[in-house]
Amino acid sequence: MNRRTKTAVLGLGAALLVTAGATGATGAAASASASTSASASGERQREAAALTGRAKLYRSAGDDITFSFDAHLAAKDNDDPLKATGTFEWSHYAGGDGAWAKAEVDCLLTGGKVAVVSGVVTDSDLPGAKGKRVGITVHDTGRQDRLGYSWASVGNPVETKDLPKCVGSAPFEKVKKGTGDFTVVPWNPKF
Repeated sequence: MNRRTKTAVLGLGAALLVTAGATGATGAAASASASTSASASGERQREAAALTGRAKLYRSAGDDITFSFDAHLAAKDNDDPLKATGTFEWSHYAGGDGAWAKAEVDCLLTGGKVAVVSGVVTDSDLPGAKGKRVGITVHDTGRQDRLGYSWASVGNPVETKDLPKCVGSAPFEKVKKGTGDFTVVPWNPKF
């Protein structure tokens, strides 16, 4: 892979992060109101799982990398995380080069304050990214959230082939202080 393609791929990752961050505040507010819904008996029922929010990643070189999430699993779909809905976005820019992408959620699994979301890229300025599945893992620490992404171990999103749903990587990246507002609603499956 040549340097320009690598930079574009990194830019896409960062761009998707930035876009995800931009929609995060709206997603967090939507999550707060959507996390409960009235049932027929008048009781409040929370959604089965959710991942919302946005953040910039910390990079010592100053790369502009942003992720945002608005992913939800309705209470009625508690037994099937593949029925999750929503979107997530990211972007990565360095020295004027980069890219962004947006994905439609196809799976959401959460446990405690950790979420794994996957989706298929529906829009991007990185050639070859559309139609590729990516996965991201978020750890909502409440202080300095962490994040990991599938392309860290399997190559950039364009080169990734047949990534299964709900596969991410360990949340090895730290978000930039003051930018993280990820919120994870834990899933409570009924086994």
